[in-house]
Order: sequence, then C-alpha cells, then structure tokens
Amino acid sequence: SFVDFAHKCGINSEIPPYPSAALGVSSVSLFEMLHAYTMFPGGGMSTEPYFISRIEDKNGIVIKSFAPKQKEIISANTAFKMVKLMRGVVDYGTGHRLRARYGIQADIAGKTGTTNNQADAWFIGYSPQILAGAWVGANDMFLHFESEYLGQGAAAALPIWALFYKKIAADRNLDIRTDAHFEPPKNFDD
Repeated sequence: SFVDFAHKCGINSEIPPYPSAALGVSSVSLFEMLHAYTMFPGGGMSTEPYFISRIEDKNGIVIKSFAPKQKEIISANTAFKMVKLMRGVVDYGTGHRLRARYGIQADIAGKTGTTNNQADAWFIGYSPQILAGAWVGANDMFLHFESEYLGQGAAAALPIWALFYKKIAADRNLDIRTDAHFEPPKNFDD
C-alpha cells in the first residue's frame, strides 16, 4: 500500500490509509520529506540523514566516524525517470522560476507543493550533488496565506531554495559544480 511505501521511504508520520494520502494530505516534516527524496538523486537508494559525520579530539584525531544507512527503495531506472519528471517541473512547470527569475541554469530537479488553504508551501530541489528543501508554514493551519498566488510553493518556498542554492554554488569551499549533470544508469530504458 501507499502508506507502507511511504514508511519504507523514511516517512514516520502517521498517514491515514485513504486514497487521498497519495496526494499529500498528511502532515509530514521537511526532514522526513528530504529523507524520502534521497532515493531520486541517489539512484534508488534511500539515505538516512545524519547530523554528525565524525568526532575528533583537540588534535584532529578521529575518535568516531559515522556513515549514513542506505537501502534500495526503487530501481535506478525508476529513480532516473523521476529525476527526468522533476527536471520538467523546473524547466517547464511550477518550478520554472528557478530559471526565469533566479537565473539558475544548473541541472536541477524538484517539486513545488501547496497544502489546502495555502497553510504550507514547499519546494524540494536537488542537483547531482545536493538535496535541499524549503518549507513555509505554521504548526497551526489556522495561519495561512490569503491567496494561492502568494501561498503556493513556487511563490513562498521556491525563492528561499533558490537563494540558498545560489549562495552554496558561489561558495568555492563547498565545491558545488553547477556544470554537473544527472547521469542515466547503464541500460537506461526511457
């Protein structure tokens, strides 16, 4: 079922077992959404987010290092098909502002999102090197944008993501390559 698949992808929030669940009607945190999205740029592999990569002593000697837990959720072909679909969101759809307004020409895929009554606005985007998301909302759905024009993901969350991406792409210490491209898996069947 969809609920089982969502839990397999790293979403731990309660999702009622109704057909509308696939439309995103449940409350899910940005952290959980990013965990679920890792399978797309990760070639089908879900990567559990982690906060600490290593612990060093005062001399820089590594005391303990940590690696993310990974598991295959979907095939590499299916993951790349999703990348292609979400590229379309950025190139031609609701995420086109990344190109038109913010001038981001890198290979980016993503998805905008808007909840009922414009209470939450989302944009989750990724390149071959980075996955990030922006959420604008409140814990109380009573607080919301007055109009869909202002409260949609493309208007409220995408600009945050765009400015974040431009900032990290300009930071030479991070080595974010704006010329990197998603590579199809071997024997990719369009």
